[in-house]
Amino acid sequence: MKQKRIAILGSTGSIGTQALDVIAANPDRFEVFALTANNNVSLLIEQARRFKPTMVVVANDAHYEELREALSGEDITVFATPQSVAEVAAMRSVDVVLTAMVGYAGLLPTIKALEAGKTIALANKETLVVAGELIKSLALKHKAPILPVDSEHSAIFQCLMGEADNEIEKILLTASGGALRNYTCEQLATVTAQQALRHPNWSMGAKITIDSATLMNKGFEAIEAKWLFDVSMEQIEVVVHPQSIIHSMVQFADGSIKAQLGTPDMRIPIQYALTWPERVHSNCERLNFFDLAQLTFERPDTGRFPNLTLAFEASRQGGNMPCILNAANEVAVAAFLRGEIGFMQMSRLIETVMQQCTFVASPDYEVYVVTDAEARTKATELLKSI
Repeated sequence: MKQKRIAILGSTGSIGTQALDVIAANPDRFEVFALTANNNVSLLIEQARRFKPTMVVVANDAHYEELREALSGEDITVFATPQSVAEVAAMRSVDVVLTAMVGYAGLLPTIKALEAGKTIALANKETLVVAGELIKSLALKHKAPILPVDSEHSAIFQCLMGEADNEIEKILLTASGGALRNYTCEQLATVTAQQALRHPNWSMGAKITIDSATLMNKGFEAIEAKWLFDVSMEQIEVVVHPQSIIHSMVQFADGSIKAQLGTPDMRIPIQYALTWPERVHSNCERLNFFDLAQLTFERPDTGRFPNLTLAFEASRQGGNMPCILNAANEVAVAAFLRGEIGFMQMSRLIETVMQQCTFVASPDYEVYVVTDAEARTKATELLKSI
């Protein structure tokens, strides 16, 4: 069996570390070709010593010397800077690029990997949120498959296997509701970052956990689903499912609904993306229906969690508006995590940035770069008046 050579962009984050668990459990199938990280250099060093990749990149070049010295006794080439991350993603020796970086930073490496015709295992949803039309066109032009890693999109992908050209009537995108699902508006006004980070089902990084609590993550996933599965936003319905057992569903033209179920363990969709079209054995916990007390479903409350509405509005407007949305959200979440703004203020900040930034109906990559910078500057300015 020929091993797939994997480049993991963001190897020290939640998705990256779990992907390495999958790779370690399947050494005959996978070889780690490259690992990249931004700041967690100590964990990156530990991973490099264990998995012996050909290349290691730290995007923050302030950590370069520490990384280089720590790996000086290993047969590993060490690079620094964000541009090096993009260059590694496009290298000829790479078979699969797992994009597990957080936020806008994943856009350029994904573009370079697609231009090189690489298979993309996509965990960086912001790439399709910011530049979905560009990413989709590059994937088609270079015949580069994009395989979803998010549990929801993996579920939809699996539900569509064997359906050929059968018409999709609706995608039912499930959401746990996050850590604050049952909080009142009064409680949300005073909630702390520590409270918002206590996700009931999933172990994720801080940024995505806050996005889950605000439902922005589900808005991003809806935009991602639009591009991945060629549907309109009107064909996507968000369903709050607190148990996180049904990972998403597809309703077809005849009224039939297919669902993908499983325990809330990200190693399952990660492995499926890396081994597709095969399913191989995993040691993940099996779902026992007799242990399930009930499966419940609710409509999302966009009054308490308006970010979901903002995401749908941004996608419907199109152009560079989702890019503005993403940049403003990244600034807002970082400010909330630092204790500079309240939970409810994040939505107001994002909405104001969307109203004040320059709208471009038909952006290219250079426009996305300018838009991202403008939105971050505007959001940072607005923070001073809060």
